[in-house]
Formats: sequence, C-alpha cells, structure tokens
Amino acid sequence: MIGEKIKRLLIESEKTLVKPAEQVAVVGVKNRLDHALLLLTTDKYAVVPVLDDQSRMRGLISMPTIMQTIMDIQDVHFEKLGEIEVGEVMDRDYPYVLEEFELEDVLHMLVDYAFITVVDSDGYFKGIITRSEILKGTNRIAHEFEKKYIIKDKETIAQ
Repeated sequence: MIGEKIKRLLIESEKTLVKPAEQVAVVGVKNRLDHALLLLTTDKYAVVPVLDDQSRMRGLISMPTIMQTIMDIQDVHFEKLGEIEVGEVMDRDYPYVLEEFELEDVLHMLVDYAFITVVDSDGYFKGIITRSEILKGTNRIAHEFEKKYIIKDKETIAQ
C-alpha cells in the first residue's frame, strides 16, 4: 500500500496523472497501415492506441508491428501499407485500467509498459497514464520529501 504522503508527492492529482483522450494521438481500426505509419513517424511515437468508430479501445499499433506485416524474408512490400487495415494486425493484448484505478496497480504495470490506457466500464477510451508522469512524480519526491518532512531512522528512534 502506498502511503498518502508519498502518493501526494508522487502525483499532483489523479486528474493530472491521466492525459485526456482528446490530447492523445490515436488511429482507428479501419485506418490503413500507411496512415498509422505516418502518425507514428511524424510524431515520433513508438506505439499508439487503436479505437473503433465509437471511441472504444480495441488495441495498440506500433512501428514493429507494421514492419513485420509488410516484410517477408526477401523484401519489404510497401504497397501493402495502403491495403491493410490497422484492425487486422493491431495488438489486442494491451495494458489498461478502469477510470477508478489503484495507483499501486498502475505503478506495477508501468514497469513493463511506457503507458497504460484508461477506459470506462464500457471500454470507451478516456486517456493514458504515462511512465513519464510517474517519473516526474518520482523526481518531485526526490527533491521535495525532506523539505516537507522530518526523516528519522527507525534504529535511532528505537534506542
């Protein structure tokens, strides 16, 4: 369990922890791979969420997934970029939390993922929680904790 004082320093507020959906680059399941590739390369993203027509979370698409799809052992088939829909090749196994999440769960997940998607109980995409936001909070703890709190070793107190 994360202590309240640490939690307050780690995240300014749970609202600022989640980057809202309207500020997140996404692609649709029916977009072609050329569109996804353009978004990934232009904005320098490693991976982006894939949504359906109703803005429900469906998966993730990444540069390696796209490249694996258009390559074979002898050649890269760039013409396939305009033929294949994102929904056909996206990764359907992705990390997510519901809007009412536990910070501890998010921290465990961010060890393995750069971001966690946030969805409501019906699967509608609400935003992302990024590893960088947690690292900003860690930086805040490193610089502010001893300015706000008196720290004593338990060994010293016990004597």
